[in-house]
Amino acid sequence: MASSLEPVIHRATSHRPNPSLEEKSSKENIEVGYLSKDPEQNESDGDSPRWSKYRPYILTVLALVIFGWWVSATVLKATRHRWIVQTILAWFFILVIAFRYIPNEMVTKPVEALWMPLVQRPWYSLGYRTRLAIGWLCLLVIIFGSAFGFDLQDGTKYTDRVISIAGLFVFQFCFWATSKHRSLVPWPTVVVGLFLQQAIALFVLKTGAGFSIFKWIATLAGDFLGQAEAGAVFFFDKETWNKHWFFVGVLSSIIFFIAFVQMLYYLGVMQWVIGKFAWLFFKLLNVSGAEAVVAAASPWVGQGESACLVRPYVDLMTESELHVTMTSGFSTIAGSVLVAYMSLGVPSETLVTSSVMSIPASISISKMRLPEVEEPVTRGRITIDRGERDVKGAPANALHAFSQGALFGLIVAGQILTNVLTVLSLVAMINGFLTWIGHGFGINHLTLQLVIGYLFYPITFFLGVPRAEILTVSKLFATKLVANEFSAYLELKALKELAAISPRAYTIASYGLCGFANLGSLGIQIGVLGALGPSRGKVIARIALSAMICGFLSTLQTAGIVGMLL
Repeated sequence: MASSLEPVIHRATSHRPNPSLEEKSSKENIEVGYLSKDPEQNESDGDSPRWSKYRPYILTVLALVIFGWWVSATVLKATRHRWIVQTILAWFFILVIAFRYIPNEMVTKPVEALWMPLVQRPWYSLGYRTRLAIGWLCLLVIIFGSAFGFDLQDGTKYTDRVISIAGLFVFQFCFWATSKHRSLVPWPTVVVGLFLQQAIALFVLKTGAGFSIFKWIATLAGDFLGQAEAGAVFFFDKETWNKHWFFVGVLSSIIFFIAFVQMLYYLGVMQWVIGKFAWLFFKLLNVSGAEAVVAAASPWVGQGESACLVRPYVDLMTESELHVTMTSGFSTIAGSVLVAYMSLGVPSETLVTSSVMSIPASISISKMRLPEVEEPVTRGRITIDRGERDVKGAPANALHAFSQGALFGLIVAGQILTNVLTVLSLVAMINGFLTWIGHGFGINHLTLQLVIGYLFYPITFFLGVPRAEILTVSKLFATKLVANEFSAYLELKALKELAAISPRAYTIASYGLCGFANLGSLGIQIGVLGALGPSRGKVIARIALSAMICGFLSTLQTAGIVGMLL
């Protein structure tokens, strides 16, 4: 009998590259599960009879405590202003507990009874071109409505927003023109991806509830990562911590965060959260299960690590799936380095919003650049690898997992430290050499950033950056691509402190720099995915540069959409 860890693999008999949405909706069964060595582990991680007996009472008490907290926090004056976040958080956990005992059919059947006859059947009774035309019309409405439906902010003109709109369509045309299979571009995925990106931006930047929720998430992340102060002060002192040294503050927070995440992985919490996000993007964007999992995980665990969640399938991924996997990693940042950017003065809500917006953007852009022409193994199901707990070196319990995560965090922190140090030094050496050559031609400040900055000038123009600051911002993007986002954010921080950049240009730049797309990350992605899928090594190496460019442009597209709303 085959082990349950081994995936049952079969490819569809029909090799049509893009089955219609009607066929997919009617023929596919969506299976959401976890890969584990023990078949019973998916149902229960070893619930003891005693726990099963008392679990209803314990969960009931816990639900009542959460409900009491919600009532108290809503009534008390000191916490009343956060009622939106508190309500969402409290009732989310209450419903999670309730649905341990309430059959899902009590909700799904009434919804299905309304959804099928009123929405799904009428919608799919329309022709494909009609549905696509309606999708494009809705996209145009939300784009032009968001650009011209809100008052201008200080220092912004309507021409700036028009340029941002033009840039969005220029980007899409360029992606289509350079597509490997232009006739196979999945336009519904592209339209929905752009719509989601625009909707998230509107929700966060133009609604009080959206801003409050994302602000709360970012503040919570900052407060949580700030708990690393206790450990850092123990080794150094309070005065050293208050100096905000990169080595002391940022790296200690990274080590603490990675250790905590490893413990959550052991407990299965991260897999559950990522699985829910993956299901959402799977349903909305019609991508395979593996692509949905990796894209949903990238903003939280970062490039490379997200692919580990579907490691049994990396060797079986199609070229298009691998391209999406890499693009999503390049277009987002990891939660482990969130504190590093925050320490450089970047607004926390900007970092969170940018990464979430880049998920649908990276999928739609990648699918335009490299459409699917094969049948993915994971189409129709979402499976997340939980890892094997009985292999040598696996953690014995949650505390052991936390300890192992701390050691891994030390390795990651060391890699960040050495990479930033050496890359900055290398770029300085190259700039010194170019400056020396430039003096021979009468050019006093010839640098790598200046050369690539001029190449990025038209791209930055289409983001809606004020004309006088286009070269300044494009040089920041060049620094990010050549060196890394740390270096670029350092330069952006210096410009802000000198008041040498306008608020509009600063906001667009802070969104555009929020991603891992740089030459150093290119090597990381090839190394990690090549190790997970040895048989796909040549394919990974061949498409890596394309994925990096698509990831880089995903973050710039996010910045351009933000430019429409400023």
